[in-house]
Amino acid sequence: MKKILFFAFFLSFLNTFYGQKNSFRAEEIRKQYKIPELAYAVVSSDSILEIEALGFQRYKSSHKAKINDIFRLGSITKTITSYIAATLVKEGKIKWDTKFFDLYPELKAASNPEIYNVTLQDFLTFRAPIPTWSYGNETPNQQEIKGNNQEQRYEFISWFFKQKQIVTEKQDWYGSNPSFVAAGLMLEKATGKSYETLVQELGKKLSINFGFGQPNVTDINQPWGHDENLKPEKPFVNYKLNWLSSAGNINVNLPDFCKFTQMQLQGLLGKSKVLSEEEFNKMHFGFPEFSFGWYSEINEKSGLKYSFHYGNPGTFLTKVYICKDIDKAFILFANVQSEEADKGLMLLLAELQKQYGG
Repeated sequence: MKKILFFAFFLSFLNTFYGQKNSFRAEEIRKQYKIPELAYAVVSSDSILEIEALGFQRYKSSHKAKINDIFRLGSITKTITSYIAATLVKEGKIKWDTKFFDLYPELKAASNPEIYNVTLQDFLTFRAPIPTWSYGNETPNQQEIKGNNQEQRYEFISWFFKQKQIVTEKQDWYGSNPSFVAAGLMLEKATGKSYETLVQELGKKLSINFGFGQPNVTDINQPWGHDENLKPEKPFVNYKLNWLSSAGNINVNLPDFCKFTQMQLQGLLGKSKVLSEEEFNKMHFGFPEFSFGWYSEINEKSGLKYSFHYGNPGTFLTKVYICKDIDKAFILFANVQSEEADKGLMLLLAELQKQYGG
């Protein structure tokens, strides 16, 4: 009995020691790579193995990082949109092969004929042959796109699909934000609910508080994003981010995103009551390189297969890497977007993967 208790104590001590060790190392990386706030977590399907928030919500301020600080997810939003779509397909409210113009026939005549047969699956797997577009594009402008949030997304995709040039050359897949805007519109039409409502309903089921836009807009005491010069982004509502809501506008805190990530791990391991193991595997690995919201790759050092996504919405950086074979996932958030910060996050990721067997 004493041996068992000693072993349990030893394991507890070891976990605490490594947690502290990683916290110290993460703080070194945060300072070296000029990251105002760095938050990270390592989770399994049923446990949070390590979670930390380090630094400051704003550069050169006294606003210390808190574990419940909210970060913009950027394109990691696409994993949430894809999961919502998968549940709606399961419920029979829409099909993977439903065509966009089956739901929006009034837009077909004015749209580029090259996309007449594009389906929900095509959009969510980046197989729709459409070009890239992000909030940095100059057109269209706010005067051209009017109405409430839903109406603006409808008007934006209507404008986008009218453009003469779709893609310049054939590719295996096309990384385009408007693909997920179109997919979000299809989910709205299939359910009669706004994308925001669908996200909030998912959040309620998972006990996750999803939000939208810059965290400091609704609460000035949340993290401020920073550009590559470490200039903090003041609170303001970017109307173009609403157009891209289903592609990259969700925000969330790290503990809550751990729940979403653990749910994905559980599904990949056949432990979900919502979707089957096969359905989760299709979502993460059903297509080469990019499936339903998830990239995939083989880690060169470990030989293990990962599904992952990352966000870079201008003033934040986010990463999530999932390895079902070792039942581990690694999450990293930063409130700055720069090449230097990205190198720091990738360094921390590699060190965490090495320690946890990934």
